[in-house]
Amino acid sequence: MFFHKIKGKNLTLININKPREEELKILEDECQFFSLDVKDCLLPPQRTKIVERADYLFMVLIFPIYDHQTKEIFPSEVDLFIQKDLLVIIHNNELSSLVNLLKVIENNKDSQEKYLSGNPAIILYEILNSLLFYCFPILNHISVDIDNIEKQIFIGDEKKMVREILSIKQNIVNFRKVMQAHKTVIRKLILKAPQFFSIIKLNIYFNDLIEYTKEIWDNLENYKEAINALHKTNEALISFRLNDIMKILTMISVVLLPITLIASIFGMNTTMSFLEHPNSFLYVLFFMCFISLGMIWFFKIKKWI
Repeated sequence: MFFHKIKGKNLTLININKPREEELKILEDECQFFSLDVKDCLLPPQRTKIVERADYLFMVLIFPIYDHQTKEIFPSEVDLFIQKDLLVIIHNNELSSLVNLLKVIENNKDSQEKYLSGNPAIILYEILNSLLFYCFPILNHISVDIDNIEKQIFIGDEKKMVREILSIKQNIVNFRKVMQAHKTVIRKLILKAPQFFSIIKLNIYFNDLIEYTKEIWDNLENYKEAINALHKTNEALISFRLNDIMKILTMISVVLLPITLIASIFGMNTTMSFLEHPNSFLYVLFFMCFISLGMIWFFKIKKWI
């Protein structure tokens, strides 16, 4: 666990990453936070929410993380306890934009004067802004993956693309789960914040955050439609190729059927005067080839091949 406390002019920032129960219990006792809110910080990521208590706001924010090796998206939680003169941030040190911002504040006096001299709205906006902007590169990764799949399925790699398509669909679903409630939570924050600290001067900036959530959601909707269309196209191509293979195998079976029948007839243990001719084998072989070629010609006339 990492616990860092920074005292500014009018605001104290407490940064906690990878929290343990005993440390949070101490924080609960010192700051008089509601026990259920503190326990929420130890649970796996559940849902984004904002809760109003008597003397503080409790926010649970969930943002996506993109694993470049596995190309998977998974959620990471950020918990915020907000008072007029105190901001507690609890996270798992996974969101690079948040980690970098907090490092700058911890190590730079100018940043401390900028973010910790007024009310919590300034640093709260900066945190939300950096976390939302962190989502756009992840959207770019999804867009690039979709473009690559679109190219691959039309050059004969449709079978290989099945797993890739399902992986991207799962990433989009996970991303949508994470981002679904952010717009509502930020709106509630704008409504509830004035009871604890002034937000009037920053209202326009917090409304911009709502627009960012809408933009992210619209992109996810577009990607969802695009990957669903590619999935259907890929399945159609696979089905077409399978049908084509089955058609070829069926024609081979049909062409070989009369040849097999002739071979079976002449292979019977009966006396046939025709077989006594010195060139009978060549005649039978020629007859078989004639029938096979005739059937292939017939299939071409019918445009079956």
